[in-house]
Amino acid sequence: MTNPEFTQPEENEQTPQADNVAETNGSAAETTDQPSAEQKLQSENAELKDKYIRLVAEFDNFRKRTLREKDELVKTASENVIKAILPVLDDIERAQATYGEDGKVDTQGIELIFNKLTKAVAGKGLKPMESKGQAFDPDLHESITQFPAPSEDLKGKVIDEVEKGYYLGDKVIRFAKVVVGV
Repeated sequence: MTNPEFTQPEENEQTPQADNVAETNGSAAETTDQPSAEQKLQSENAELKDKYIRLVAEFDNFRKRTLREKDELVKTASENVIKAILPVLDDIERAQATYGEDGKVDTQGIELIFNKLTKAVAGKGLKPMESKGQAFDPDLHESITQFPAPSEDLKGKVIDEVEKGYYLGDKVIRFAKVVVGV
């Protein structure tokens, strides 16, 4: 028994569902040529992530650079004060050299002042530069004049130190004024 309302479609006939599938397949072929909205959003998302990562890296570099500069500033904050004290230190050294044990003046007071001052500035990071007998280095020494070297091994080396050089931490704050052998 067959139901008169229900008849099976013939092979050549298409059902309405088949028409919808055909239409859908046709529109899918058309959209593959142009990027979909989802693809556009994904590419925009990737671009924004890249910008964000670069911005974070740039900020991190800025933060590190600022901390380094702040550290350097703290280390050398007393540089101007120490530079002002250096001539006093030089004068005391000269006075000690002038009035030694053979002299008439008692150098005990001068030595006491010199030792106190040396300890005070050493506590702030000041270190004297040893130049005499060292090879001339333009990054550390300022050549005042050149004299013939008394021996062959002193050529290109510091023969005499006119004024001491000083480091504050690892930074040269005053170059040593020296006489170089030629």
